[in-house]
Amino acid sequence: MPSDLPDVSALLDLRVTALSVVLDLVRSGRAATRPEIERHTGLGRKLIAQRVDELLAAGLLSEGSFGPSTGGRAPRQLQFVADAGHLLVAHYGATRMGVGLADLTGRVLDLVDREHPVADGPEPALEAAFDIWDKLLRRRTGERPLWAAGIGVPGPVEFSTARLVSPPIMPGWHGFGIREKIQQRYGVPVWVDNDVNAMALGELRAGEAQGAGDFLYVKIGSGIGAGLVSRGALHRGAQGVAGDVGHTATREPWGVTCRCGKTDCLEAVAGGAALVTEAAAAAARGDSAVLAERGKLTVEDLRYAAERGDRITIELLSRSGRLVGEMLASVVNLFNPSLIIIGGHVAEAGDSVLAAVRQAIYEQSLPLATRDLRIVRSMRSDMVGVTGSAFTAIDELFRPSYLGGWIDHGSPA
Repeated sequence: MPSDLPDVSALLDLRVTALSVVLDLVRSGRAATRPEIERHTGLGRKLIAQRVDELLAAGLLSEGSFGPSTGGRAPRQLQFVADAGHLLVAHYGATRMGVGLADLTGRVLDLVDREHPVADGPEPALEAAFDIWDKLLRRRTGERPLWAAGIGVPGPVEFSTARLVSPPIMPGWHGFGIREKIQQRYGVPVWVDNDVNAMALGELRAGEAQGAGDFLYVKIGSGIGAGLVSRGALHRGAQGVAGDVGHTATREPWGVTCRCGKTDCLEAVAGGAALVTEAAAAAARGDSAVLAERGKLTVEDLRYAAERGDRITIELLSRSGRLVGEMLASVVNLFNPSLIIIGGHVAEAGDSVLAAVRQAIYEQSLPLATRDLRIVRSMRSDMVGVTGSAFTAIDELFRPSYLGGWIDHGSPA
């Protein structure tokens, strides 16, 4: 027989959804009082009061001074408690790692950046992070507890399992249990994502793309990848590998074998590792005196040579930008973003990269798709990765389906 009693699970889902919506409005700064929350949500005053009281009791919101009155009693200002918990954050690139602590607004509180070849394997990479985290945590003894960890890695990640799948530049990382290793040591929930997805999220939440609905973040570093944001949300795709553009084939044949085993992948011709190899060959031939004097080359040496007008280096950087731009022209026609942000060490090595990217996109994309398109360089490439790794965890912590599992216990740890 059908029951006249309400579906308890449905009521709980509605409660948690309302908690998540209210919390999101306050922590994003879109609403600061109960009346403002009512206007944004359309929910009743009594329901809003109940949800706010729950979030106050949970320590996620606090009340401040009185806000402006609209005719009646002045409402209390609501504030998100950013330091209710802290996050472990780490962002790995091919040759460097950034490891630190962040608060619940994504603000990085402490950060250590150091060289570390990700190809050395997962155990050394995590041990290096553990060493840094332990030192940072000892420095902050007595402060708020750890709530979660967010990690970015330069390879394809199945987001639901937090495991890398056949990463071309990361030998030994396939299927490695990053989440399990960190959980065993620190006892917190862990989320792992591709490094470029994290960089896109960092730009969306705290960088050049704030307020953008549809944009691309493109990293041109040792490898090449893209993070896609659609309607204000990161688009990972069915398995989490959306945006892996570095392994698309170039239009023209080069005869270069990529680290993934295929031929003429974009990053095998236009990525930082490929450019450094060609620059070293040019220096050995005596084609560039500037490069020859630098010894063993890195992307930083390409920046040095480009700043001094070295023809070989500028040609290599321009070629990289052109090839990336040709790939992006197809993406622009398909996706129609309003903004493209170019970051990574190669993009920072010279203005010729960005100029060539822009030229190829504007020449080869549809006029309507580029009419209002902005193409800019990232202003904070050194920070967007770790900031985005923090938001990788923050967004999941406060998602209704996850929030409901811990809100009544006071902490997700």
